[in-house]
Amino acid sequence: MKTKSRKVAIVGSGMVGSSCAYSMVNQAICDEIMMVDRTYDRAMAQALDLSHCMDFTGTRTKVYAGTTADCGGMDVVILTAGANPKPGQTRLDVLDAAAEITKQITTEIMAGGFDGIFVIAANPVDIVTYMVWKISGLPRHRVIGTGTSIDSSRLKTLLSEVFSIDPRSVNGYALGEHGESQFVAWSHVTIGGKPLTQILQQHRERFKDLDLEDIARKTKDAGWEIFTRKGSTHFGIGSALAYITRSILNDEHKIIAVSAILDGEYGQRELCAGVPAIINGSGIQELLELNLSEEESAKFAASCSIIRKGIESLTLEDTAAK
Repeated sequence: MKTKSRKVAIVGSGMVGSSCAYSMVNQAICDEIMMVDRTYDRAMAQALDLSHCMDFTGTRTKVYAGTTADCGGMDVVILTAGANPKPGQTRLDVLDAAAEITKQITTEIMAGGFDGIFVIAANPVDIVTYMVWKISGLPRHRVIGTGTSIDSSRLKTLLSEVFSIDPRSVNGYALGEHGESQFVAWSHVTIGGKPLTQILQQHRERFKDLDLEDIARKTKDAGWEIFTRKGSTHFGIGSALAYITRSILNDEHKIIAVSAILDGEYGQRELCAGVPAIINGSGIQELLELNLSEEESAKFAASCSIIRKGIESLTLEDTAAK
C-alpha cells in the first residue's frame, strides 16, 4: 500500500526554482510540487508548463501553484527567492535585500504550521540559511543550505577534464563560504579512491603543468563566468537542490557538501558553512569533520570569519526566533 504523498514546495518560481522543479519532475523525486512566487500568475504558469511534461516522463508528478500560507503540509520547502547581485557585486553585497525577503517568507511559512525540512539556495546562502534557522525555530538538522554542493560539483567537473574521466569518479569538496573565501580541501581529493596528491607525486612529468591553485580559482569563479555571460546560473544549482531533496525524501544517506549550522564542528559555532554531511529522511543526520591540514584549517577559519561578519551585520530583529 502506498504511503502518504511526498510533497515539496518551491518558493521562488524564477530560473532556479523552475530548473529545480523540472529536474525533480524528470527524476520522479516526489509526488507533488507546489510552485510559489510573489507573482501568483508566474507560479501558475510554471506549474502549468511543468504539468505538460507528464506525458513524456516515467512517473506523474502533480504540479500546482500555491502560496506561503499553503506550505504547512509540505515535507520539504525549497527557498530560491532572493536578490540577484549586479555586475561587480559579490553574493554578500545583496545581503540586506536577501534578509528582508527571507524574514518575510520564513515568517509566513512558519505561520502556516510548517514542520518539515527547509532546503535553501538563496544567496548569500550561508547567511540566509542561518537566518531561516533562527527565524523558524526548527532544529539545526532540518535547515539545510546548498552551500558548496555546486562548487564541489564544479571542482569534480574541472578535474574530470584534466584526467579524462567521469566526474563521478572524483571525490572531493570545496568548503567554507559559498563565495569568495571558499577553498578546496586538496588533502581529501581522490580519483578512483587514490589521493590526488599521491597521483601528482607519482606522475610529476605527466602533470607538471597542472596548477591546483588555478583549478581552485576556476571552481570559485565558475558561477560568475556563467552569470556574466547569460545573466543567471540555474541548471546546476537546480540539480543540486533536486539531489539534496531526493536524498531527504528517499532517505538515501548521501554525503553532500551543504551549508549546515555548526555547533562545535571544525571549532565553529553559531554560523553556517559548507561542510560534508550525511543527508537522510531527518535532514542532516551527521556532519563529517574532515581531518584538514593546518593550512586548510586556517582557510576554513578565515572563511567562517567572513560569514560571521555577515551574520553580525544583521539586526537582532532579523534573526529573532518567531
